[in-house]
Amino acid sequence: MDSIDKLLAELQAEYQQQSNEQPKQQPNTATPNIHQSSSKSASLIDILLEEVKTDFEEQDQAEKLRIQEELEKEKIKQEQIKAKQREALKQQAKDWLAKLDPFSPEGLWFERFAERYSSKLEAAIDYLQANE
Repeated sequence: MDSIDKLLAELQAEYQQQSNEQPKQQPNTATPNIHQSSSKSASLIDILLEEVKTDFEEQDQAEKLRIQEELEKEKIKQEQIKAKQREALKQQAKDWLAKLDPFSPEGLWFERFAERYSSKLEAAIDYLQANE
């Protein structure tokens, strides 16, 4: 048992001696390198993060622009469709007016209806559009 206690005491003494020597050496050599390398790493990480952020912002702006352009194209397309429908309705209104007997009940009603419009054609277009 004495031999085990003796070995443990020697190991403990060596361990304490090594632990006392290491703290003296670490601050002189390792710490500046750690701070330097950690600050370099931090600045590189910051730069990379900034680049990624910029890339995402550029992608977001490009996506917003693309969506806006698509909406504009769709709006133009819808306006063209409405214009074609209006032209077709205008032709129908002309045909309807040509066939309308002004002395029939419908013709007399239409005369009163058309008084609120700038022209009989506009009134006929609205009337036909409402009855589609």
